[in-house]
Amino acid sequence: MKKLTIGPLQYEFNRHHEPRCRIESGETLVVASEDALTGQIKTNNDRRDKSKMPYSNPMTGPIYVEGAEPGDALAVTIHEIRSTDGQCATRTADPKQLCEWLGTDCPHGTHVSQIRDGLVYWSDTVTIPYKPMVGCLGTAPDWGCPTTGPAGPHGGNLDIVEVCPGNTIYFPVFVKGGLFYLGDLHAAMGHGELSATGLEMAGETTITVRLVKGLKLSWPRIETPDEIMTIVSGNPMERSIAHAYALLALWMESDYGWSRWRAYDLLTHVGQISVGYYGIGTVGAKIRREYLSGG
Repeated sequence: MKKLTIGPLQYEFNRHHEPRCRIESGETLVVASEDALTGQIKTNNDRRDKSKMPYSNPMTGPIYVEGAEPGDALAVTIHEIRSTDGQCATRTADPKQLCEWLGTDCPHGTHVSQIRDGLVYWSDTVTIPYKPMVGCLGTAPDWGCPTTGPAGPHGGNLDIVEVCPGNTIYFPVFVKGGLFYLGDLHAAMGHGELSATGLEMAGETTITVRLVKGLKLSWPRIETPDEIMTIVSGNPMERSIAHAYALLALWMESDYGWSRWRAYDLLTHVGQISVGYYGIGTVGAKIRREYLSGG
């Protein structure tokens, strides 16, 4: 099994970067990545300057998938996410949209927590279940070089909790080889990522990347053992919700034999959403598999 070390930190989904490694479809590899805070916060006394480089969400990559061409898709199955130093960090120094109600006197809020025995020790009295996920991942677009701040059709800073072990995330391929990037691991994260910072950690992610020829996707999608999900990002968030549900109805029509309008009706009653970072309006719309055979 190949292992991709951290190497140069990447802050763009850039088609001009030389591949860090080349893999065949179906190959499994381990990808090491730095935390979203670029390793600057290791103790509660450390501080971070987000106004200049290095910025947030450094990634490892790109990974070149042999045979991948525009119009294909990459199916990335996450098997395991492991912390490399047994701790995670967060900060609440940027209240941003909450200032209207909370004020602007927010402390720096640097907070380092230990990870052990399947728990994050957030304080002496509060533990959080260790539920690791990947925040930022995707392919290189054929036009422009989006940073690791926003999300888009290529993927990006999705921050969707379902990007986790056991699930498969599908990404459109825009350029030869796909050029896949991955980083921004979280030990856990609440829906909406309120402070724009999860429980950030450095770690290693074990993935299998499979090439799906001719699967023309307009946005990423996720398959879990129990659900299917479409992802859209953008403001206002209500438009992202509607768009994601529309893509889900079309997926049910193309792959599961539903009429899009019948799917629209069913999703009204049983559909659910998962919210990434609320500041950029990222939403996943999903339905449980048990309903898909009823079309």
